[in-house]
Amino acid sequence: MKKWLIPVIVIAAIVIGFYKWGVGFNNTAVRLNENVSEAWGNVQTSYQRRNDLIGNLVKTVQGAADFERSTLTDVIEARAKATSTTINPENITPEQLQQFNQAQGGLSSALSRLLVSVERYPDLKANQNFLKLQDELTSTENTIQTARVRYNEAIKPYNNHVKTFPNSILAGMFNFDAKPYFDAEAGAEKPVDVDFDFK
Repeated sequence: MKKWLIPVIVIAAIVIGFYKWGVGFNNTAVRLNENVSEAWGNVQTSYQRRNDLIGNLVKTVQGAADFERSTLTDVIEARAKATSTTINPENITPEQLQQFNQAQGGLSSALSRLLVSVERYPDLKANQNFLKLQDELTSTENTIQTARVRYNEAIKPYNNHVKTFPNSILAGMFNFDAKPYFDAEAGAEKPVDVDFDFK
């Protein structure tokens, strides 16, 4: 074998090795990123289901002529804000996710106030349509929680793949950035005030 051929073979082997590493990294990152996108789609679908139910709930509550209009207005406005906050999972940032989380938290808070105020309206509490919507909302809240947990579970292998060395070198070159996790809504760590009124 000619001496000049050995360095050519070594260089070719190195180039092939880097090529295989790059292809393997990219293909795995794309697959994991698709899992994240699918999980985010499930989060959005769950929130959309809740928004649809809230729309129906508001229509049902509006039928109670003397129901507090300010409470309904708060829910309607919070729902509009929550549905206008959209995120592209391909380039999601922590700030975008926080903004989305705040909008959804605002809607949850307004909805809670609505459901508490319903207690003062016996006819509404007995309305079968209202009761069915209330049950469906409870079920949907559980679905949302599950979808958020699964989204975080999809993020972990993706982030591990793009943040660990030496993959982090290629991640920057191929524009695969780490993605943020869903955190608890602001104030979730505080204990809930329970005020029993036995009058």
